Amino acid sequence: MTTLKEGSPYPRGASFDGKGTNFALFSDHATSVTVCLFDADGHSETERITLKECTNGIWHGYLEGIKPGQRYGYRVDGAWDPINGQRFNANKLLLDPYARKLHGAIKWDDSLYGYTLSDAADADLVMDKRDSAAFMPKGIVIDSAILAKAPKPNIRWPKSVIYEAHVRGLTMQHPLIPQDIRGTFAALSDSALISHLQKIGVTAIELLPIHAFTQDDYLLKKNLSNYWGYNNLSYFAPEPAYMGSGELEEIARTVDSLHEAGIEVILDVVYNHTCEGNHLGPTLSWKGIDNLSYYKELPGNPRFYDNLTGCGNALNTSHPKVMQMIMDSLRMWATVYGIDGFRFDLALTLGRDEHGFNRDHALFHAMLQDPVLSQCKLIAEPWDVGPGGFQLGSFPPGFSEWNGDYRDVTREFWAGKESMLAKFSSRFAASSDLFNEQHRRPWSSVNFITAHDGFTLHDLVSYNEKHNEANGEDNKDGANDNRSWNCGAEGETDSAEINALRTQQKRNFLATLFLSQGVPMLLAGDELNNSQGGNNNTYCQNNEIGWVNWDNADDGLINFVGELAKLRKEHNAISRVEFLTGKLNEHGNSDVTWFNVNGETMSSEHWADPNNKAMIVKFAPPNKHEPSILVLINASHVAVEAQIPCRDMHHWKPLINSTLSTDIGLSDDKLQLQPRSIYVYEGEIIKSN
Repeated sequence: MTTLKEGSPYPRGASFDGKGTNFALFSDHATSVTVCLFDADGHSETERITLKECTNGIWHGYLEGIKPGQRYGYRVDGAWDPINGQRFNANKLLLDPYARKLHGAIKWDDSLYGYTLSDAADADLVMDKRDSAAFMPKGIVIDSAILAKAPKPNIRWPKSVIYEAHVRGLTMQHPLIPQDIRGTFAALSDSALISHLQKIGVTAIELLPIHAFTQDDYLLKKNLSNYWGYNNLSYFAPEPAYMGSGELEEIARTVDSLHEAGIEVILDVVYNHTCEGNHLGPTLSWKGIDNLSYYKELPGNPRFYDNLTGCGNALNTSHPKVMQMIMDSLRMWATVYGIDGFRFDLALTLGRDEHGFNRDHALFHAMLQDPVLSQCKLIAEPWDVGPGGFQLGSFPPGFSEWNGDYRDVTREFWAGKESMLAKFSSRFAASSDLFNEQHRRPWSSVNFITAHDGFTLHDLVSYNEKHNEANGEDNKDGANDNRSWNCGAEGETDSAEINALRTQQKRNFLATLFLSQGVPMLLAGDELNNSQGGNNNTYCQNNEIGWVNWDNADDGLINFVGELAKLRKEHNAISRVEFLTGKLNEHGNSDVTWFNVNGETMSSEHWADPNNKAMIVKFAPPNKHEPSILVLINASHVAVEAQIPCRDMHHWKPLINSTLSTDIGLSDDKLQLQPRSIYVYEGEIIKSN
């Protein structure tokens, strides 16, 4: 028999001190908590130890001799009263929410449900008494001395270039990465991949969820799987499938390698809901530990969850212990593994209280005052499916936000939609109408054209409609409003004319992204002409459809992205630390000037003209000794002659353009802007005699 001592309520989880392990679990409504120990295979339950101490809702005890490698779980007893939101069932083995490493995976079985499965309307009210341990993953006690060692790059926000990627999807088909590590953290540290990221100027890789997640039973039955990972089973343990070595150190080594290459690591984190679904979902962890504390129930009807996320449940982030769990998780990833930032999925849910979204929610304040997290890059996805579920620009200073309006407006502009010039210009200038309050900065806007959820860049210019048949939902899943344009043919074509237009449109989108004020985010594979065959919802495609295809890459597009990133890095005029104002600075220069194609300052009539799809923008640098940048844009389907402004002050040197033309020098202060094109020039100040 293992000797049980009083132990400590902090830290939560299983903590090894060299001689034994302290177990601490929060459950405010439980009547008893039992630690269950398992053999090395995780099959046989070898011992049960009931914790006798409960301090401020945290059950705790110290077990002598329990060492790293021990498999364990919990059984929590209390009231079975689903009508009033209590779903305790000691027959169910529960995963420790603080487990740092997992053994095994869920094996779907009816016993995983706290109630007896049936078609009856009140089925969830009848307790199921079968033991679920054989079908549950177990936590593993670890030695917590795992630390990333390389110094963090600490890239300044204005010079950041984010690359959104999937651990598995990015590396599974890379021809130079050894096959035995593809799809794992180790593959992300391969020199071939890092060299590519450096070539295209990436400063941060933003990884889709790497927390352990469940494989949905309904997907497995269709021979599909949860690919994206937005279905959390743990907030402290990594997804075991991504660890080729099986060791947690693999993550720290990968982060170190990326840091040494000057690349930060940002995690996409899902603290808004869990994998336990709605009231009819399985009992795997939080639901059986303390349902009333961990989840938001419907007001006045706690039998049901307040489904603010569309995933069946929402975490009760207003509860101090739930808030503490989120904070502990974030700090662990930042300190133990060296993570540089976090992108918060459906972040609106995190800030909801009984009155709706609250930008002053205690969880946001906790992050922003924390000495560790306040130094991290914090990015909010500013929407969910609840009431008032789109709050772009509403997060507190210290958070950046995914700018979904930038995506939509930019797509419509380059598709040739009328009356878009003013909206496009605002988004091009970091959306100060949304973010310029309370001393927020341009990097509050994370700009993107494409992301994991939706078309790739290649598909954006190749498909008018989604093609999600492979998902097995009769093409009913995924967004219908993609604001895409196929350039004249649906899908792949042999037409040289259409393919040339698609190439130019891709370059227009990429140039716009990197020239915009704010922070550019590039979807992994967009620089490689990666296609998903028109599938805009590859959440279940853990295969060639969802993986990045490196075979379609051409050096031209890769080099173009690299040139754009270099341009952004070297020119402060297009990566400013302050919002553009149009006012004269102390050097007598306006930080931005908007011209029509006649070289005249834009008037209200020019802005309001629905047919006006071309303009010239001059960005002046904050330092008078740095060069200005001139950008000429034509989203029209016809060529436009442009008169270059300010010729008396600058020589304009051509830098880059989307037309593949090498002859873009200025003749007589004029330039013929080709249909659907963008041109960039660098100003050389003429010194007077």
